[in-house]
Amino acid sequence: MAWWSDLVKAEPEFAERVRARFSVRKHGTMATLRRDGSPRISGTEFQFDEDGELRLGSMPGSLKARDLLRDPRVALHCPTEDTPEDDPGSWGGDAKIAGRAHEEPTAEDGSHRFRIEVTEVVLTRVGEPSDHLVIESWHPDRGITRHKRY
Repeated sequence: MAWWSDLVKAEPEFAERVRARFSVRKHGTMATLRRDGSPRISGTEFQFDEDGELRLGSMPGSLKARDLLRDPRVALHCPTEDTPEDDPGSWGGDAKIAGRAHEEPTAEDGSHRFRIEVTEVVLTRVGEPSDHLVIESWHPDRGITRHKRY
């Protein structure tokens, strides 16, 4: 198992750039699996806690919480940010995290809190010069890889 803190230890600069993408706005997107196996997209807030872990929460009995309790696989997407058409190189990038949600003890109000086990982290950005994309990905078992797409 790998946690966000493991990525920070292994690739601190990459982890910081990914975290920055998740911090551009308050709400991001998560994908879970419904009972029938089809995807569900939900808005959510992410927390990179002081102890170095990635967590998310939800209201009591929410559909996304029920999805995660049934099947912990989850994909997280950073908040999106518009890029000026005249300056595509200023785009900060797009970050995604895939993993498994582990429920933690909840508050008295019945809300849900999940710690995210990380299975993949991907950061896509415009390269220099701005004629290609750079796709960086990290997996716990093989580390970081970088690819260019023209």
